[in-house]
Amino acid sequence: MAEERKCSHVGFWIVLVLFGLGLGVSLLLNFGLLVGMAFTHTPRPELMARGGEDEFPRLNERWSYGKGRVKAVRIAVEGAIFRERMDGLFMSSRYDKVEDVLRQIRAAQADDGVRAIILEVDSPGGAVTPSDEIYRALNEFKASGNNRKVVVFVRDLAASGGYYVAMAADRIIAEPTAIVGSIGVIMETINIKGLSEKIGITDVTIKSGANKDLLNPFHEVSPEQRALMQKLIDDMYNRFLGIVAKGRAMDVETMRPLADGRVFSAEEALKLKLVDELGYFEKAIAATKKLLGEKTLRVVTYEQPTDFFSLFGASSGPQQLLNKLDPLTSARVRMLYMWKP
Repeated sequence: MAEERKCSHVGFWIVLVLFGLGLGVSLLLNFGLLVGMAFTHTPRPELMARGGEDEFPRLNERWSYGKGRVKAVRIAVEGAIFRERMDGLFMSSRYDKVEDVLRQIRAAQADDGVRAIILEVDSPGGAVTPSDEIYRALNEFKASGNNRKVVVFVRDLAASGGYYVAMAADRIIAEPTAIVGSIGVIMETINIKGLSEKIGITDVTIKSGANKDLLNPFHEVSPEQRALMQKLIDDMYNRFLGIVAKGRAMDVETMRPLADGRVFSAEEALKLKLVDELGYFEKAIAATKKLLGEKTLRVVTYEQPTDFFSLFGASSGPQQLLNKLDPLTSARVRMLYMWKP
């Protein structure tokens, strides 16, 4: 008689141990998050006396460059200028790079020791309103007293909205290989009327007025509706043109031929007075010193304080991917101050 084969329970115990470890790690993380929430969201009395955290952001300061008693802050405007939602691993959080820039400007404005902002721009532009918000915040910093200045340093690209925010500068320095310009407004959408008719898709839209579904992709755009949208584009363009003319101390009609959406090399932009100097970061430092009438300058950067709670809250989760796939967000039609080659 063959020897009876013994049943092994090794696999069962491995699964049980892994399950226990997973449960333990989950409990530990949740406990840590609760502790982090308690410490992160319990304001200290001395900070409460100063004001709200959004009004007076409390950022960590890191010494970046130079030395001396006079202080300037480096703030970067990088990539497309949009407000974007970022969902965390354990919770719905929000990282908004536009708000991040605005918080740094507000922090600089609240610090009496800060005399200048060095804005490092590398952006093709983006949405109209966020670009305007950054421009306004920089002007408010300058108007807050103490002869404050803004110097813009264009690293690689300052196009459209990226150039719009630069108009708050007292001086613009561009790297010799930078691209500048694209003064204009664009709005894009897709019309699939012909395709939908071929594949048998019918649009059903119930609306309160003839123009409620402007730019409906299933319908042809009538001349009247196109004129309505063109009026919006023209209004935003004229605002952009006026701000550039003011920022570069030019007459609007002198600026208009340059504001047809084209981009310029740094050397051409210098000849056309769209920038003031060509050079590298050291040139931006020198320009800031000169504007302030100082021989030395200590440059700092701001960093967001991190803690256990914010670390895990900021970790991207699956919901972020779902948001990108959402047709209501991915197919948004909006006016842009943006270079889209």
